[in-house]
Parts: sequence; C-alpha cells; structure tokens
Amino acid sequence: MKSEIAADEVFIALGTTKTNSPKKAEYYQVDHDYPVLAARIAKERGAKSVFLVTAVGANPNSKFFYVRTKGETERDVIALNFEHTHIFRPSMIMGNRKEKRSLLEEALMRFWSALNPLLAWKGDKYKGITGEDIAKAMIKSAKNQTERLKIYHWREMHDLLQR
Repeated sequence: MKSEIAADEVFIALGTTKTNSPKKAEYYQVDHDYPVLAARIAKERGAKSVFLVTAVGANPNSKFFYVRTKGETERDVIALNFEHTHIFRPSMIMGNRKEKRSLLEEALMRFWSALNPLLAWKGDKYKGITGEDIAKAMIKSAKNQTERLKIYHWREMHDLLQR
C-alpha cells in the first residue's frame, strides 16, 4: 500500500483525547508516532511540504506530557527536512464535536468561548479557533509557501483567513 502513495503535500491533523486514550503509551502513539510516520511516508513518496497541527506551547522539554508530546512531534517532523514545514499551534479548538467529551472538556470549552474576546495578550495566541478555520488556514498557507519553517498561532491563522 505504501508504494501506491504519491504526495506533493501532506496535511496532518491527528490527535486523540485522554478520554479516548487514557494510557500514555496509546496517547503518544496517536499524537506523536502516527503523525511522524505519516510525514515520513509522504516524504519518501515525494512530498515537498508538510502541514501539521499541534498545540500552543508545544515544547519537547516540557514537564507536561501533552505539550511535551506535541513538541516532540514538531521536532521529529522538522527533522525530516521537508522543503516547507508549516506548524499550526491552536489553543482551544472550538466548535461542536461528534464524539462525547468529558464534563471537564465541555466546561472548559464553554468557559473559553466566554473568555475568548479577552485573550488578546501574548499576541492573541491563546484565542480559540474552530477546526474549520484551522483547515482553511492550512489550505491558504499551501498556496503561498516561501519559508522553510513557518509556525502559525491564532494571529497568523486569523491573518491568513482575512486574505
């Protein structure tokens, strides 16, 4: 099957939740191993650009498992040395979900919606954004690739959507 894949660009927006993957090893596999594998296969099959959704604060040296996992994913995808690497770091991903979320996640999403207009500090990077808008920003970024590595927070994604 791998030999049947041909790629110019690869878009990766894979992730899980603690509810769906309570074991750290399973969570890491979905949030790190699978995205890195997808990027590696795409590169082997001709992809020149990768577009990856991680999270605000991603840091491979973090003490927090979630942001460390996202940071390690970024690090390992960057190490694949694509011609263009685009990393999208949303804060809270807003909008309705098909899957059942924990009560804490649902409460946090409602809280974030109310707080969102006030999150203008730190360059707006903590503002929530819908999954649909992240996808639109990814597509728009693919149409104008100039930098080897570009990281997008809320402001950069928002600016792309205004073009």
